[in-house]
Amino acid sequence: MWLVTITCSAEAWKRDSAKFLAIASKYAGIPVSSKKMKADGDRIMQYQLEDVGDAEAFEEECAALPDFTAIFESL
Repeated sequence: MWLVTITCSAEAWKRDSAKFLAIASKYAGIPVSSKKMKADGDRIMQYQLEDVGDAEAFEEECAALPDFTAIFESL
């Protein structure tokens, strides 16, 4: 089991949320959490995936979006 954590700025979310959601829909991940920070509008999202290859590919695709960062870790 793998956890992918994606963060982005409020501006990046406004600009690229549709692209991010399209990427997320390609993978059989379960959304664990999604939080919009009150102070600055930044977003933190977490997805749980079964396959390490999917987790790695999801992380890479998300990180390729401007101002998005992504990491994955074992659960």
